[in-house]
Amino acid sequence: MSFLLPKLSSKKEVDQVIKTTAEKVLVLRFGRDEDPVCLQLDDILSKTSSDLSKMAAIYLVDVDQTPVYTHYFDISYIPSTVFFFNGQHMKVDYGSPDHTKFVGSFKTKQDFIDLIEVIYRGAMRGKLIVQSPIDPKNIPKYDLLYQDI
Repeated sequence: MSFLLPKLSSKKEVDQVIKTTAEKVLVLRFGRDEDPVCLQLDDILSKTSSDLSKMAAIYLVDVDQTPVYTHYFDISYIPSTVFFFNGQHMKVDYGSPDHTKFVGSFKTKQDFIDLIEVIYRGAMRGKLIVQSPIDPKNIPKYDLLYQDI
C-alpha cells in the first residue's frame, strides 16, 4: 500500500514539506518499503489518509535516503513516525521515555485516527506536547538502545 502515499527521498524534499505544510498535522513515516512492519503501517496510513485529509498530510520517508533526519530523530527502529504542525515538531507522551516519535505500527486504524485528532486539537491550542489517546497495551514496547538500522 506504500505506493498510494507520497514519498520523500531527499533532505531537501523533507525540509520543503515541513516548511510548507500549514494548518495540518504532518505525518512522516520513516522506514523502508520492503520491511513487513512498515508495510503493515503503510496499509493503515493509506486507508486513513482520505478520512484525515482535512487534518493531516502523510508522507513516507526512506531512512536510507535521508540519513540526516534518521540521525537527528535517533531512528534506530523502523518504522518510526514523527509528527509536525506548522513546521513545529509535535511530541506525544505515549507513557514511554521517548516522546519524539511513535515506534512500530499502530494496532488499529482507529488508534491512528484518534492520535491525529489529539495532536491536531493540541496544536491548534498552541501545545507542543500532547497526551496519547492510545491504550498503553496497544503501544509497542522497545528498549531504547542505540542500534544500527
